[in-house]
Amino acid sequence: MTTQLTRDAEELKALPRQGRRAVVMTMGALHEGHATLVREARRLAGPDGQVVVTVFVNPLQFGAGEDLDRYPRTLDADLAIAGQAGADAVFAPSVDEVYPGGEPQVRITAGPMGERLEGASRPGHFDGVLTVVAKLLHLTAPDVALFGQKDAQQLALIRRMVRDLNFPVEVVGVPTVREGDNLALSSRNRYLSEADRATALELSRALLAGAAAVDGGAAAVRGAARGILEAAAKLEPPVLLDYLALVDPSDFTEVPDDYAGEAVLAVAAKVGTTRLIDNVPLQLGAER
Repeated sequence: MTTQLTRDAEELKALPRQGRRAVVMTMGALHEGHATLVREARRLAGPDGQVVVTVFVNPLQFGAGEDLDRYPRTLDADLAIAGQAGADAVFAPSVDEVYPGGEPQVRITAGPMGERLEGASRPGHFDGVLTVVAKLLHLTAPDVALFGQKDAQQLALIRRMVRDLNFPVEVVGVPTVREGDNLALSSRNRYLSEADRATALELSRALLAGAAAVDGGAAAVRGAARGILEAAAKLEPPVLLDYLALVDPSDFTEVPDDYAGEAVLAVAAKVGTTRLIDNVPLQLGAER
């Protein structure tokens, strides 16, 4: 199929549409994880619907010292991957198109959930994420928006924003896509050396160990995962742990040892110069 590239919001608005419009928001450097999102968007939109992929490296969500300038920009390859996966259009606006007056003075605030875990490590990050997601939802006007579960806290915050601010859109989470060695797909994986990658596999190994201990309750899950990560801290290069957390997916607060219900076991760590995140959803005890 022919995938149309547009950089202009008015041009996007003028695209003929019928049926449902599904949008997949990305920062580019597309990989199989993104392609999976696009294929699911195609399924949900149906043959008569429309799938739009946005490609925008959002400066608001990068903090001081983070990799905004070195973040990969691969628009030609992104257009090909999006088209092969079933996208009708790729919307790749400039910074001036999204923020015509410079950095916006009015922004979405992520609230207490946005200050935990990733938000504590990257202050202001989720305010930037929600601000650009809100703007792109207005610009693309989709019926359904799809996001990966690898960014579990981001997904939870987007769902909360949509609910709290009455956005007329359905938010769908799509399971994490992994490479053959179980490393979660990420645009940042390209920064890993061979040695870095070998160490990075300890993150998913820790999560799987935690998931395997689920019958023992929250304390057993935490203990099993932490044991793997403590050993990984002695590797070369080491896993430099930022956080390991077992949280309630509704607000990303740590769950107590006697917790029963849905939970997310999440990890963030630096390997070499690359910061990685991963998580697995769990069911602890009997359903509430």
